[in-house]
Amino acid sequence: MLIGEVSRLTGLSARMLRHYDALGLVQPTGRTSGGYREYSPDDIRRLFHVESLRTLGLSLTDARRALDEPGFAPAELVGQLIRHTRQRIAAEQELLTRLERVDAAAPAQWGDVLHLVALLRALESESGGRRQQAVLSHEAPVPARALAEAALTEEDANVAGALRWSLARADGRGLAELAVGLDADAAEVRRRAVEAIASVPAAEATALLRRAIGDADGAVRGRAALELGARGGVDAIPVLLGMVVAGGRDVEAAEVLGRLAEVAGVGDEIVGALQGGVDSSADGPTRLRITQALAEIPGTTAHQALLRLTADADRTVAATAAAIVHLRDQAGPA
Repeated sequence: MLIGEVSRLTGLSARMLRHYDALGLVQPTGRTSGGYREYSPDDIRRLFHVESLRTLGLSLTDARRALDEPGFAPAELVGQLIRHTRQRIAAEQELLTRLERVDAAAPAQWGDVLHLVALLRALESESGGRRQQAVLSHEAPVPARALAEAALTEEDANVAGALRWSLARADGRGLAELAVGLDADAAEVRRRAVEAIASVPAAEATALLRRAIGDADGAVRGRAALELGARGGVDAIPVLLGMVVAGGRDVEAAEVLGRLAEVAGVGDEIVGALQGGVDSSADGPTRLRITQALAEIPGTTAHQALLRLTADADRTVAATAAAIVHLRDQAGPA
């Protein structure tokens, strides 16, 4: 079979076939009387073997080794190909993500595309200052999806703050990506997600906060409860009460409980729950935190609970309760 026929059969150009011949990879076994290359059936089979190996990513040199060296062990080479292929897929996925971010911003002009690409590259910079500057000084609207995805991975507090500030101005865009962060295996990612969600003043964000108060991680649960309670969500009360009892942001939790008691009319229920903690076998610091939390709750029920605590066996608790009662008496009826 002459080279033109082989080219039509295999789809390889005559130039490539000559290249294989020059490399000694697939050499025609015969020549015609006119000196033209003539391929035998075995040559054609070898050619198809070479092309099969190339589809796996083997170089021409490796393909020749695989066919010609009897002791050739493919395992190491295949492992290397797997690693290279994964790297290539990751690079392609990164490119796809970048293109999707640009597309989501609906750029009207090529200048907008260039600005967005510059922003996305800046968000990937190792310099926290450059990342922060990119978010705060970008002239065109920053794609909310890119902001949200960056917020889930950002470790620098200043940059994270800038990202949350931008998300707060995005009218709820980016919440879908942040919601994915709430389901992450890593607690740190879920914490970043809830911090970013808490910055967005939208009803959809409030719904996500309700979801987050059931998180297994105390920091995620607590941050969601503080923001949800500040938005008037009474379903945050159990988590807020737990924060007062356990300590850790208990002062903030008590303040939010006080606002909920005032705006949602649930003061008596909150006081009853807090008293349950005082009446139990709680230690001194816990009882003191509960006493201080009662100071934030308006109404006579909280006042009466504090009066009872002025006679508490723990002198610090009793003195604190007495001081709070005195201040409330001076202020007049709650």
